Amino acid sequence: MSAIDRQGAGAMPEPETADDDRDESLNDRVREALRDAIVSGQYKPGDRLIEARLAALFGVSRNPVREALKALGNEGIVTIAPRRGAVVAELSDGEAADVVELRAALEGFSARLAARRLDGDAGERLLSVLRAGDEAAARGDTDALPALNDVFHAELANASSNVVLAGIMRTLRAKTHWLFASVSRQRAVASWGEHAAILRAILDRDEELAALLASRHVTSVGRDLLGQRSTDRPKTGDGAPAPPSADMAELESALTLDQLRRLTG
Repeated sequence: MSAIDRQGAGAMPEPETADDDRDESLNDRVREALRDAIVSGQYKPGDRLIEARLAALFGVSRNPVREALKALGNEGIVTIAPRRGAVVAELSDGEAADVVELRAALEGFSARLAARRLDGDAGERLLSVLRAGDEAAARGDTDALPALNDVFHAELANASSNVVLAGIMRTLRAKTHWLFASVSRQRAVASWGEHAAILRAILDRDEELAALLASRHVTSVGRDLLGQRSTDRPKTGDGAPAPPSADMAELESALTLDQLRRLTG
């Protein structure tokens, strides 16, 4: 069953009208709305994205939808296959490990730049998101925390004051939101404790510590994620799960040791 059948037309985010933003093209608005639908989990990995249905949902012709699918295909969020059409991209275990490796490096770099360049407004926005997350964690609202997690990481990227980096991070989060969402709810409260430590390092202008903690945070989530995927894999002949790739363990060691060398060197 497709994501459209499961969610219904009412769940699909509507693109802004031309009156709301005359400078944004229809293609761009359809692309952003479709990306948001994928990021929010309305479309799952492997779901078909049928042009005619999407055009009807948006109230547009098929051309803007086709262009949006091509653009998301270039970003790696959508896969366009012969005879099957467009589907939400899926990741193998190896690709998942690669994504964790890249995100860990970029989140660390983003935190480093944020500590170096943080201004008052960005700091207040990060604190506001963190307070909201603390309140949600205190009342056990694990439904709210995954969305606040996304906002926190987006604000962290923005605080780096590097537009190119923020754009890359946004695309990477869009491509992998569903991947990390599978464990974000389970470790939501722990993640907020890690976020607080990262923010304190940034506010203290401690670039090295901020980078280390941010990289460790993503690596820790990635370790849980790949461990979960390992237990979900088919069993071997003796009933045990097939052995996971060593990529994650190697990544964690490489990141922490490299960062610690610089901290203590």
